[in-house]
Amino acid sequence: MFMNNRHSSLLLLLSFLMGVFTIQISNKLTPTDVKSAAKIMDLDFTTAEIDSLLPNLEDAMEDYRANRALKIDNGLAPSIIFNPLPAGFKIPTVERPSKWSKSKVVEMPDNKDELAFFTVKDLGYLLRTKQTTSLELTQFFLERLKKYDQQLHFVITLTEDLALAQARKADKLLASGTYLGPLHGIPYGAKDLLAKKGYKTTWGATPFKNQVIDVDATVIQKLEEAGAVLCAKLTLGALAWGDVWYGEKTRNPWNPETGSSGSSAGSASAVAAGCLPFAIGTETLGSIVSPSTVCGTTGLRPSFGQVSRHGAMALSWTMDKIGPLCRSVEDCAMVYDAIRGADVKDNSMIPAAFNYNANWDFKKLRVGYVKADFENDYAFKNQDSLSLLKLKEMGIELIPIELPDMPNIRFILSAEAAAAFDEMTRSGQDDKLVRQVNNAWPTVFRTARFIPAVEYIQANRLRTQLIADMAKVMEDIDVYIAPSWGSSSLVITNFTGHPAVVLPNGFKEGMPTSITFTGQLFEEAKVLALAKAFQDATGFDKKHPSL
Repeated sequence: MFMNNRHSSLLLLLSFLMGVFTIQISNKLTPTDVKSAAKIMDLDFTTAEIDSLLPNLEDAMEDYRANRALKIDNGLAPSIIFNPLPAGFKIPTVERPSKWSKSKVVEMPDNKDELAFFTVKDLGYLLRTKQTTSLELTQFFLERLKKYDQQLHFVITLTEDLALAQARKADKLLASGTYLGPLHGIPYGAKDLLAKKGYKTTWGATPFKNQVIDVDATVIQKLEEAGAVLCAKLTLGALAWGDVWYGEKTRNPWNPETGSSGSSAGSASAVAAGCLPFAIGTETLGSIVSPSTVCGTTGLRPSFGQVSRHGAMALSWTMDKIGPLCRSVEDCAMVYDAIRGADVKDNSMIPAAFNYNANWDFKKLRVGYVKADFENDYAFKNQDSLSLLKLKEMGIELIPIELPDMPNIRFILSAEAAAAFDEMTRSGQDDKLVRQVNNAWPTVFRTARFIPAVEYIQANRLRTQLIADMAKVMEDIDVYIAPSWGSSSLVITNFTGHPAVVLPNGFKEGMPTSITFTGQLFEEAKVLALAKAFQDATGFDKKHPSL
């Protein structure tokens, strides 16, 4: 019996050692591994070349493993900062006070529900003339948020206690004669990738649904300084893609059977439904333009580097932009004026002036249009054709332009997003995201691991060329018009950092359509001035869904 037990123990020990040896061997790179990896990169190495580089790859893998052991917070930006400036570009730096259009006389409606679709400017007039208070407005919009969230699913966290306290403070300041500006006492909501102390910041994603980030995002802080009242943290598609988050699909107020698009899903839906006067969204590759289009809101995507991203979830350090979704163009201008500007906590900021003037003679602007895009057959062709006619009726001479060819560099976003959520991919937490289809973040993050560093750098060199090519297009124009969907403009300008205003321009089968005005870098004032003139001449912003 003793001899048998001893024999069994030796066999077990031998098996264990063989298992360890096998595991060690399996972690070693082989020439076959290198050949397979090279095939993905469209390269072909000889046997001798592979033998020579294998030790270097082994050393590199050790470096990767060592770096992975270090904690890298999502908010830690790379030391390489994106520069959207073409060679020789002069940044506008002479700052003048913004000139808003003259306030019209507004009276408190007999039916209080009509307040739901008042603009920021009109609500501000009611506050200044003491026809209402910030507390009353805040309570009104909080109740609407609670009521319609059951149908539209646009709220992640209601910040009711905070909102009521901020509203009381705004009223007290106003009563003492202190007026902080156009947003004083105005309720708003923020996309839930912006951090607010004491509240969850979930990024719309299951792995982070209980996450609390103990900072105030700079945008939130600036809005507090402007006297605005935060009522809700609003939905976004998980990790800023689409309108599906861990709670539900955010719905479109015009047709709750459909989604609100994304990723600024809750921001667009809540504003369109009259549940907030304005909201803050973000755009990396269409996340303000797209939900504004389907929900019929007016959105501003500012130039890259004009609004601080401190305290915001990072998806792409070279592409993320923060901007407002509102009822009107001038509301967007007012909100933008409050949230823009220097911030030492975001080293990608580029100081530039904003000289908004509602009385600007828009007819003096040189206005282009992407002729080939408007001649194509696409979803909003009829509405866009009427918009071009309206601009001509307004005295605008439209100059045909051609956009540069877009190089195949979209994987820049994939690579940066995969880096931002690298630990989630390696830990398997990405399995908890709701959307697991081919065209969703989990698959994109996994695929991006195979993007060679050399190809990422080469793509950014092509991006520099794209910036130069766009600068040539913009030499002879101040603003150009393009289809919101059905044009390469959306992708190109998100990579080059140009500002854009998207606004409603009609309806198709009962659903809103939109058109996009794009401006020169840091010339938000000009593009807003033209967009306002068009909006005033058409009035589609006055149309609202019946809930």
